[in-house]
Amino acid sequence: MTQELTQQWLTEIQTLQQQVAQLQQERHAGWESAQKWRKLYNTEAEQRRTDAEFFKQTIASLKAEIERLQGVEEERFNEATAKTAIQKEIAQIKSLEELKAKVISVIKERDRLQQALKTERENHAQTRKNLTTALGDAIDSLTRERATEAEGQKRR
Repeated sequence: MTQELTQQWLTEIQTLQQQVAQLQQERHAGWESAQKWRKLYNTEAEQRRTDAEFFKQTIASLKAEIERLQGVEEERFNEATAKTAIQKEIAQIKSLEELKAKVISVIKERDRLQQALKTERENHAQTRKNLTTALGDAIDSLTRERATEAEGQKRR
């Protein structure tokens, strides 16, 4: 009877030792998995920071370009030069009919330019929307690609 009881205890101890070993293996596997995920998270976070910095630089560059282009436009439209040119043109008008024709011409040109500006603004808004969508799609695609690579590395 004592031998049978001793055998039961030994069997129970072996079973517990196997369970402890299995739990240690699972804990180790869980720890390794957590380390891999931490590494992937840190890599992704670093890439996001790099992308954000790149986009900040791009935005700053584009703002500088816009300011430069606005400066060019301001140089073209010098108030004093424009005033002189307008005065010369007015001085050439000899009759009320010529003045009316000139005013009609100027109004037509103004309307055409307003329409062109409106069209340009709409095109700009659409381009911005398309670029934002494309950028979002690119980031999503990159994220999926990295997740696929991470899955591939995880399976190895």
